[in-house]
Formats: sequence, C-alpha cells, structure tokens
Amino acid sequence: GRTVRDPDGIEGSVTEAEGLGLLDIETVMEPEKTVRNVSARSVQFDLPLEGYEIHLGRTTGPDTIRPSAIINGAEDGAVSADGKVIGTYMHGLFGADGFRGKFLESLGIRGGGIDYRAEVERALDEVAAELEAHLDCDAIFGLAR
Repeated sequence: GRTVRDPDGIEGSVTEAEGLGLLDIETVMEPEKTVRNVSARSVQFDLPLEGYEIHLGRTTGPDTIRPSAIINGAEDGAVSADGKVIGTYMHGLFGADGFRGKFLESLGIRGGGIDYRAEVERALDEVAAELEAHLDCDAIFGLAR
C-alpha cells in the first residue's frame, strides 16, 4: 500500500511508514488483533482457498473495490487495476494448487503443477528421518521427563 499508520504505537515507536505503493490502499493499525483459520474463495479465479487470517487494523483505499477473496461471506483484500498485485490478510493462499497455478498463469508463467501439501509432507518426512538418524530421541525424551 501507500502507507501504514500506527497512531497508538501498537507495534512500536514508529507511527507511520511509507509502503511500496504497489496498491492504492492505506492501513491503520488498531488494537484488536484478528487471528483465525479461514476457508475462502478467490474473486479473480473463483477458486477455493484455505489458510489463516492475521492482522491488526483496517485497510481502505481505491484498490479495495476489487477484493482478492471472500472470507466467511465478507470481501477481503485488494487487487491492483492490472490484476498483477494482490493484497490480503489471508496467509497460505499459495498453498491452494489451483489458485497458485491460475495466478501464475495470469502473469504468463506456466507452473510446475506440484501438489503443495504432498511436497510439504515429503520435506517434513525427510527432516524427521534426518533427526531420527542423528539424534537419540529416547534419551532426549527421558531427559524431558
């Protein structure tokens, strides 16, 4: 956005910061923090999204007339006039394979068609195997008891 304002100093002593200006929006920090898992729908591609919403504040501005998602029936986020920049309070939306593929395609990029969740599970299994091979987990759990 254009700016982020924190008039109450919620996040520290800086009360205003210039944004990147990629979206015509402004965010004002507010004390109430929203943190929740959400199921949503992409407005641009009419595809399902899942992730979590986390934010402190309210975002307004001309680009919010083009929301990026519908979360629990409410419009969320902003999309630039050319459709190449998306702003949202939702984290994890690129974990949705269909959405990620369509978004990349809209930028002229052909995706690899990977299954994100399967790749994360594979990576976690590799980490777990490495830890098991190099750590004495029974001894560590014994110490923890």
